[in-house]
Amino acid sequence: MAAIEVQKELVDKIYEVIEVAKASGKIKKGTNETTKSIEKGKAKLVVIAKDISPPEITMHIPLIAEEKNVPCFQVPSKEDLGAAAGIQVGTGSVAVTQEGEAKNLIKELLIKTKQ
Repeated sequence: MAAIEVQKELVDKIYEVIEVAKASGKIKKGTNETTKSIEKGKAKLVVIAKDISPPEITMHIPLIAEEKNVPCFQVPSKEDLGAAAGIQVGTGSVAVTQEGEAKNLIKELLIKTKQ
C-alpha cells in the first residue's frame, strides 16, 4: 500500500496537524528520524513529500508505516512540509510522535480519508 494521496483541502489539514503537533506535542523531521520513529513504534502519523528526488529516499516509509499500522499521507511539496515542521528547508518526511493538541485533528483526518 502506498501513502494516501489526499485532495487539496486535506493537504492543508495535514500541514495544520504538523504545526499543532510541533507546538504542543513532538514531531520528528527528516527521513532517518521518521524511519526510526516508525520502527520504534513511536510514530502516530507520518507524512511524506511527493516532490522528493530521487523518490527512493522515502519509498520505504509507506511500507514500514503499513507494517506498524501507522497512517501515512503524501503531500505535494517538501518545502511546505518543512515549513509546517518549522524548519527553513524542505523535508522529505515528518512523523508525529506525540500528538499534543493535534489528537482530534488527526482523528478528523483519518475519518475523512476513510470515506
